[in-house]
Amino acid sequence: MDFFIGHYNYWIAIFLMMVGFYTVISRGNLVKKIIGLNIFQVSVFLLYISVSTVKGGAAPIITEGIELYSNPLPHVLILTAIVVGVATTALGLALVVRIKEAYGTIEEDEIHAQDHSL
Repeated sequence: MDFFIGHYNYWIAIFLMMVGFYTVISRGNLVKKIIGLNIFQVSVFLLYISVSTVKGGAAPIITEGIELYSNPLPHVLILTAIVVGVATTALGLALVVRIKEAYGTIEEDEIHAQDHSL
């Protein structure tokens, strides 16, 4: 039982990953798909930060008495990934707006039906 409780952050990441993946594959609404991708992305961020955490590690500033340091690179990479994720989400939502203007809907099935009827 300690295995499940001691690694709760990994279980949360896996749960969020499955919720995001299910949302992407089960929904036809393009905005819901983007939200599902964002949930999946947040789960990857959480998993990566959980793996990179050093218990008892200090900031990488060399001082006396500290022997265990945390690596700041994973945290910097996640900050960069968050910025890229926000930009990608903005681009995806802009594309959804253009699709709505062109097809009059954001439902995937209706868009496919209009494409095949031409």
